[in-house]
Amino acid sequence: MIPLASKPHPRKADPGGKPPAGVLVVDDHPVVRQGLAMLINHEPDLTVCAEAATPPDALKAIAEAKPDVAIVDLSLKGASGLELIKDIKVRYPHLPVLVLSMSDENVYAERALRAGARGYLMKEEAAEKVLTALRRVLDGGIYLSDAMASRLLRQFVAGALPAGGSPVDRLSDRELEVFRLIGQALGTSEIARQLHLSPKTIETHRAHIKDKLKLDTATELLQHAIQFVRETAGNA
Repeated sequence: MIPLASKPHPRKADPGGKPPAGVLVVDDHPVVRQGLAMLINHEPDLTVCAEAATPPDALKAIAEAKPDVAIVDLSLKGASGLELIKDIKVRYPHLPVLVLSMSDENVYAERALRAGARGYLMKEEAAEKVLTALRRVLDGGIYLSDAMASRLLRQFVAGALPAGGSPVDRLSDRELEVFRLIGQALGTSEIARQLHLSPKTIETHRAHIKDKLKLDTATELLQHAIQFVRETAGNA
């Protein structure tokens, strides 16, 4: 587990004269942000230069603090970390993003990479791996767990979704987000408010989800969504 935190250290040059790389931490849980700050600020080549709990605050922090790398959670209050990563990719294409999330890597890692992230790490991993992943993406590399890297390599070699892949993989990022919220027993109006979309748009997404998952009724959709949330809860 990542320890509780001290305040971020100011950027100071190491004995060799090179300033530490600035890290932006985006997570809506203060304890997680503080824990990451404590972990990172003990490293001579890294320092947390800014923190944010929401996508708007994250974009503002990037403009003001000019971090060298960003750590982003996928589950942010009233927003999607995937959408934030896409925004960062468009506005700051040279800023590497490392996802640190409790969301199942088997469902979200490939989506995060497609959105523009350079790495994906589960929060259940050892704290030392956060540092390894940060340095990897700072050096221009990609960080994934061995299991996830092997899975993506197999998909690349096969040239398509492997036989037996989850039907959920057919959903778009937004459809997956709506599907997850349906599984949390939220109604159309509640989902619309949370995603800042119209109820009509949510109903369109629901129809597309049913079609892609070959479901006939709203009840079947709810049952499958609840099952999806339960199955990924062990990693979320």
